[in-house]
This record gives sequence, C-alpha cells and structure tokens, in this order.
Amino acid sequence: MDDIDDMFSHLLGEMDHLSQSLMPAADPPDVVPASQRESTFSIGFTDLNASLYELEDNDLDALVADLRSKSTENTSGSQNQIAASAVTEEPGPAQIPPPSNAAESSEELQMDESQTKADKIKLALEKLKEAKMKKLIVKVLMSDGSCKTLMVDERQTIREVLDKLFEKTHCDCSIDWSLCETNPELQIERGFEDHENLVEPLSVWSRHSENKIYFVLRPQKYVMFTDPQLFYMWKKKTVCSSEINEQSKQLLLKEHFGGSALIVPDLEGSLYLKEDGKKVWKPRYFVLRASGMYYVPKGKTKSSSDLACFVRFEQVNIYTTTNYKQRYRAPTNFCFMLKHPCIQKESHYIKFLCCDDEHTLLLWANSIRIAKYGTVLYKNYQAAKTRASSLETLHCTARNGKFHSHSTVFTGRSTNHVEDHPHESPPDFIPPPPPPGHAQV
Repeated sequence: MDDIDDMFSHLLGEMDHLSQSLMPAADPPDVVPASQRESTFSIGFTDLNASLYELEDNDLDALVADLRSKSTENTSGSQNQIAASAVTEEPGPAQIPPPSNAAESSEELQMDESQTKADKIKLALEKLKEAKMKKLIVKVLMSDGSCKTLMVDERQTIREVLDKLFEKTHCDCSIDWSLCETNPELQIERGFEDHENLVEPLSVWSRHSENKIYFVLRPQKYVMFTDPQLFYMWKKKTVCSSEINEQSKQLLLKEHFGGSALIVPDLEGSLYLKEDGKKVWKPRYFVLRASGMYYVPKGKTKSSSDLACFVRFEQVNIYTTTNYKQRYRAPTNFCFMLKHPCIQKESHYIKFLCCDDEHTLLLWANSIRIAKYGTVLYKNYQAAKTRASSLETLHCTARNGKFHSHSTVFTGRSTNHVEDHPHESPPDFIPPPPPPGHAQV
C-alpha cells in the first residue's frame, strides 16, 4: 500500500508539472516581437523574404491578391480619407512605365522581371504584417531531394495541401501519399492526418528548429481499411490476407466503422517500456482501449478492474522512431513514442515503447490512430479514395487530349513536308515529354 501511495503521489506531481508547463502565460504580450512574428511566416527557410522569392509566380500573385482583398475588408469601416490614402500607396498599372523601345535587350528584360517580382515580394511583406489570418510559406521536400514551396493558411487541411502537391508534381494521386514531419533531434517522424490543419502543428516548432516536412508514399497510412483483418482478426494467426476476399473485408469495415459507435481493435500484448532518464527497457503487458493505453500492474490480472491507465490519447500524438537500438539501447529498432506535440526536445513526459517486430509495431501504431481519431479516420480514407479517382480521371483526360493534339499537328506538318519536298522522308515523330515531376516523385 505504501508503494501504491508513493506511485500515486508521484503521478499527481507529474500531472501538475505537465499542466503547468503546457499552460499559456498569464499575461501574454499584446505585441509579438518582429523576430518571432516573422518565424511564423515561413518553414524551412532562413527568412521570410527568401521563402517568398521561392514561390512560383502564380502563387505569389494569388497571395498578393488575397492579402489585398483582406486589407480592403479590414479598412472598409475606416474613414474615407484613410481609405483613399491606402489606395494611393498601392502601385497600380498606370504607374508602370512603358517600355522604352521594341529592341530592348534580354538583359534589361530580365532585370525588369526581377524588379517586378521584388516589388510583389515587398508588397506581400507589407500586407502580411497587416493580415490577421496566420499564413505559412512551407518548403516541402520530395523523396528525390527536390522541394516544392507552398503558401498555406490556417484554414487549409492536409487534404487540400496534398491536392496542391498533386497539381504541382503530376504524381499518381494514390491514397498512400502523405505529408510527414520529422524531428532530427528526437529521431522521430509522424504522418499528418488528412483532416488536420497544417499550420497548427507547424506553429509549435521552435524558431531554429531543424524539423522538416516530406511528401512521401506511406503504404501503411490506410492499411487498417485496406486490410482490416490484420487488426480485427489478429488473434487468428492462421488467417492470411490472401484468404480474405473483398466482400469479407467490406463486412469487417461495416461492422467496426459503419455503426453508431467505433469499435477499437481488441489489441493487447507485451511491449518494452523505457524507464525515465535511463537506458533501461522493461517488459509490461499493455491493453488498448478507446480511451487510452492501460497496463497490468505487477502481481495483478488482466481483468478491467486491475488495469492501470498508462496514457490517454487526447493530448498526445504517436510518432515512429529510428535507430533507438543504438541511441537508447532498445531491444529492437521497432519503437514508437507518445508525446504532446508541443514537446520538441527530450523530456521525461515522453513515453518510449518498443515492439518485438515490425508487424507488432504496425498493429500498435495504427490501432492507436484508430482509437485517437475514430470514424474521422475512415471518412478521410473514403474522401481520399474519391479524390484520387477523380484526379486520376482528370489527368487521363488531359494526357489523352495532349496526345491527340500532338498527333494532329504531326499529321498536318508531315503532309505539307512531303508535298513541298517529295524526295525527302517525313521527320520521325517525337512524343511530348512527360509532365514535369512525374518521374521524380
């Protein structure tokens, strides 16, 4: 009983410290320092000016137009004199000087284009300071080492950002494409869920954070829906994926996700838990419930009355890890972490767990996602399938249209060529190159 009292007191103390550390300051400053304010505008760049320069011209034009409209809305209730002065300060088409002559050199043209973009960036910087809506310029890394620069605001979901990337990269629009955040300091990564707003998790990154965002394929993203038998029939070890037909899979999905209440996988088993502040891992028997993870205390049974709460999922996210066998002497490298998203450095509030093999890690990581997000995850999956199907149809139509257009031009040109030069053979047909980014992503 003394040990239980000590453990309970220690737990209360930890909860109190954690709540205090996560509480906002009592008197937040009214004016955010310029250095901090600027850091919220771009992710993956040294400064805001550099991130704006990396934006494509159409994205930069859209940003300026959006900020102008917001500025107009914000000043609509002001005095006419103030509104008039604001309008006169904005450069209009009449203020752009006409070209001096038609024979202007290419060097001067490049300077004019550069100056135009510089003017747009200057205007965007001014409007960003006035805008109330939080916006981020984000550098998204690709698997081949290239990157794409996007402007996102606090309203945009991961699903919308993925659609933007589909347009920019012309990839296959698979439901497995994901946006992932990585934290090199903790050696962890997490795939964002499609319903999340991208700006929210990025806003907790520190100013000099080395965290990055990747656009990658993650086949395990919706494995709980493509292969539900792995999670809801895991106790039947003789069942293989090949033995389950599509109709049986649909019945499992309807049974566990189609009702009024979500049914969480009845998952339990032994995992290794890292002790706080030590490179020591001890086995514990864990049980998954809709409200969180529970463990069996020493000397107790697996009955619900004996289970002790290990962690609840409301305030934590699940992250997969790399190389913890070397870093923390974990029994295997198949580890995962549970932590609050605001914790960006090593802390004793982080829960480290280790699995025996990759399959066990797959079961626990995705079952925890089901318990945390519930039916929202299934809606994400359905929306992703619908969107992928529609985008693929559009891309196929566009490709067929381009091919037809090129074929028509070739036929006409080759005919004229033969008529004008009957002794020459028509040139070989060179098909149009694939859309940019298709092969790299």
